[in-house]
Amino acid sequence: MTKTQQKDTKPKCGLCGKSKKLIKTDCCNNWICNDNDQYVLFSYARNSCWRNHDRYTVCSFHHQNEHKGKWLDCKKCLNSFDTEDYVDMATNEYNFEKLKNPPSFEPTLCAECGRVIVRAEEGFTMVPKKGYVCEDCSPIPYY
Repeated sequence: MTKTQQKDTKPKCGLCGKSKKLIKTDCCNNWICNDNDQYVLFSYARNSCWRNHDRYTVCSFHHQNEHKGKWLDCKKCLNSFDTEDYVDMATNEYNFEKLKNPPSFEPTLCAECGRVIVRAEEGFTMVPKKGYVCEDCSPIPYY
């Protein structure tokens, strides 16, 4: 076996492609960076492959809640989230396998200005008796 062939068979993170400090996921048995130690508590940073898969995918949720079968077919998982959140967690870049035909949903609109809020990507507030409010209209200051 040549050095090139040896290098090609070395495991790589299925999300970022790095080949150092890897671990297999408990949920789907894929190689992933063992980089949870890089996450700074309460930073909400998305710099950890392991944490992103663990916290932001239906795959991990399905495993953690000990649902049966594949997460892709699981009605319990589908019914555990608002459709918008489920679609994001089933199709985002933190998945090794993505849901091929996600359900459609109406976008979330700000109850104040009417702008579309992409809940997976931006800040918002849930205001009682109003609904979702974008960062700009939020009564709670963001820093």
